[in-house]
Order: sequence, then structure tokens, then C-alpha cells
Amino acid sequence: MHNVVSRAARRALSLSGCGIFALCASSTVVRAEQPVLKPNSLVISSTSYDRSQGDVAGLTVGTVLSGSAKATSSAVAGNNYVHVWDNAAVDASFGVTSAIQLTDIEPHSGHVFQTLSVPADQVVTSFPSKSELGLHVTKDRHGSHLVFVAYAGAGVGALDVSNSDAVAGQDPTNPVTFAFGSNYAFSRTVVSMDAHGHFSYTPTINYGGNNGRSALLGSNGLYYTVGNANNGNAATFGPNGTNPDVTETTGLEVVNPIDALTSNVSIPANNSAQVDPLIQYQFGTAKPDKPGKDNNYRGVTEYGGALYFTKGSGSNGIQTVYTISSLPTVAQAAATKISIVPGFPTDSAKATGGDFTPFAVFFANATTMYVTDEGTGNTLDKSSHAGLQKWSLVNGVWQLDYVLTNGLIGTVDTSLNGYDGQYPDVTTVGLRNLTGVIDGNNVTLWATTSTSSASGDQGADPNKVVVITDRLRSTTMMSAVARESFRVVAGPTYGKVYRGVAYVTERSDEDEAESER
Repeated sequence: MHNVVSRAARRALSLSGCGIFALCASSTVVRAEQPVLKPNSLVISSTSYDRSQGDVAGLTVGTVLSGSAKATSSAVAGNNYVHVWDNAAVDASFGVTSAIQLTDIEPHSGHVFQTLSVPADQVVTSFPSKSELGLHVTKDRHGSHLVFVAYAGAGVGALDVSNSDAVAGQDPTNPVTFAFGSNYAFSRTVVSMDAHGHFSYTPTINYGGNNGRSALLGSNGLYYTVGNANNGNAATFGPNGTNPDVTETTGLEVVNPIDALTSNVSIPANNSAQVDPLIQYQFGTAKPDKPGKDNNYRGVTEYGGALYFTKGSGSNGIQTVYTISSLPTVAQAAATKISIVPGFPTDSAKATGGDFTPFAVFFANATTMYVTDEGTGNTLDKSSHAGLQKWSLVNGVWQLDYVLTNGLIGTVDTSLNGYDGQYPDVTTVGLRNLTGVIDGNNVTLWATTSTSSASGDQGADPNKVVVITDRLRSTTMMSAVARESFRVVAGPTYGKVYRGVAYVTERSDEDEAESER
């Protein structure tokens, strides 16, 4: 029997964390009566590298790491923050789990209202996995909920978790399974936090061999998640030697909420399903793309009863913005078709070289869409894609108006010194997760930056949270738009990365009623 209670009846948790503008400079305890998701505030997810716990505490040159499905590899660096990421050169699955922090700030001044540490004995994130911890705030009859995806049961300091199986024994061809054993598996879990800091958990069987990136609570009360799967050799749809099938537990998933007080609960049979699973088999006849990679989705949002989501990494499929026109149930998922949003790229990543790398989507209104582009740092990206794209809907087709880059692309952060020495210089090359708010003819947008550096894994680079205000009705790079520039809200901070952002809108009647119960 699941340990499930109503959100209104959940027990209060005492949580502590570190302020967002300094590395553990102060501590805040959140009490049950203190609202966490304050109206008109900005929530930021972050995580800090911790070499003192778990397997990483004993990591030295020669430590056994994941290599291939038939052989292990040996670490080429110890746990020093500056050099530990060099292990990615010998272990493509390399990562270190770390605790998750959520910080609620006044979005203009940066004043910190609350900082919470998500219970690490329940869920963690993978430190260098740059696409994790996307945030969404949704309101239902119980009030506001902040939703994201994390790993259950791994604890802090575990190795290679982001490429592990989601269920024990799922994929014998997974290199992480070969290195650490068939029981080295961690469910990708939807985490929901209410306005008073109470957490609930919905573990899933999805994204074995890779990571869940983002989740939202749909307007119909179901969870919708995006991510990637298949770190092994699964090559076909259906019975293929993995259980559950990693080619059916990837892409866009519909998940029935469990919302338990602990992440260690059983997962009901058929509790989730992939939307349009055959979309991953549309490319290549002589050499088909590897299943689970064509639908390697990263950002997701709901607008007007439809879902919009992006693919912007990997060399398979189409790097573009996708949509489904309505919210399916688990039973309807397989029959629901995914399509490319009209006006966005339709050519394969192999043909374009992956220059278009969309990450997150924000709708200012029904005819204005903002899309972040992560960038690669190459010349084409810097001149045409990377940054914050603004799109307008014209006669049923979206067209690109302009890309905002001032104060962003090419900025270099130096002298990143800390407890393990000096980190390499970090250059901003684009943007990842995104949120915003509309005020008359102004749209203020916050995003996390993507970077380039000499580090062994650029997902471990200290990055930033930035903000810009755009003119809603502008569709050309007029002089006023050309003067718009990004400014820094948080970071860069040595040993810390910023992942997701979510703007909390005005409190609803349901929130008021919930706070009085």
C-alpha cells in the first residue's frame, strides 16, 4: 500500500540550506507556517559539488568506473573539483550525485526569501548533467506546486547514476550495469513541493540509461515528463532484452501521480506511458538512429491546453520545437501524435550539424513565443541561433523575429577560485531553462546560462542566472530592442551550478484557502 496522503495533510519538514549568492554563507530554516512559493517571486534550482560523501569521497586515479558493456575503465583523476570531470574522457557515463537546493528570491532585487534543501535521503541530482532540474510551478485545487525530476535512493556522492538503469536489471547492455551490478538502479522520480515546503514523490520506470530533465503538472492533474534513455544497445521497439523496455520509457511520458511522502514506494504497473513511441524510428533505412535518441527531449511547457517541448542535443532526429495539441492520459499516450511546431526546423540533425539547439519555451501570449538556444560556441550559432529567440505567429506559422544576445554571448568569467584551486575560464555560449512574466508591453525573462570551457565536462562549469526585459509588441531589431541587455541575477559561484528557474504568479483563491487550513 502506498504511503499517500492529501497535500493539505502532509507533515511539515524542517529544511535547511545555503543562500544562493554565497556558498553556504548563511542558513535558513523553513517552518510549516512560512510560505515558500511566494507570489511574484523567482524560484531557482541549484546544486553544489560535494566530494566528502559516498563513493566520490574515495575516488582516486585507478578507481573502477563504467566503460563499456564488456569492460570497465579506470579513473584518470581523483575527486578534486577542477579535475574530476576529466574522468569523462574514459567514462562517458561519468557523473557525481549531489543535493538539490531550491531558492525563492525577490526577482528584481535578488533578496533571498527562503532556501530549502531537498531531502537528499529521498532524491538527488547528477552534478554535471546540464539538462536536469527544470522547474515548473502549477496551480490546482490544492494550491501551488513546484515540480521537477530527480533520482531516488542514490544519496550524495554516487557515481554514474545519470546513466544507470531506472529499474534493477533493466538493461544488461548498459555499461553502468556492467560496472556496478544489476541492482545499481535509481528511479527517475517526479518531485512536487507545495507552497509550504512539503515534498511528495512519484517514482517512475522511465529514462533508464539516461536522465529525466523536466516535469510539469498538467491542467488535467497528470504529470508530463521529458528526458532521454538507452545507454546500452537496445535497438528495436518491443521485446528487446530490456525490462522495462528502454525504447518505450523515453521521450515525452505521461505519468499518473503517486504523490507519496517517501520516494521508496512501489511503482504500479502501467503507471506511465510514452507519447507517440514510434516517432523515434523515422530516420534512416541503411543505418537507423539509435532508439531513444530521436526523441531526446529537454524542455517542456503547457500553453492553451497543448504541450510544447524541445530537442536540442545529440546527432539524431530533428533539433526543433515539438507539440501535441491536447493532454493525453496514460491509455491515450501511444496513439497521440507528436508534430513539429509550424515554422520551426524540419531537417535532420545530421543534415544541419545540430546548429539549432533549442532548450526551453515560454509563451508571452498566443502569438509570441520565446525559445532559449543552448548554443555550441561555433560561428553560426553566435550569429543566428544562440541566446534568447523571439518568435511570432503569422498566418498559422511561427517566424523568428530576432535573437537577444547583448551582455550574454561571449562573456567570459575568470578567476574562479575555490577550495580545489582555480577552475578554467568559462565563456557563456547560450541559454538553457527559462521563465518569464508579462507586465503591459514588457516581458521580463529569466534563464540559466550554458557555457564553454576547458573543463572535462562543461555541464560542471559554474554558470549564471540572467534576466532581460523585452518589448512585447516588437517584432524587429529596432533601436530600443537592440539596446536590451542581459544582467546577472546569480553566479557564477565556484563549485555550484544553476539549473532551473520558475516564476511564481499571484496567489490564487485556492492558495489562500489552503494556507488557512
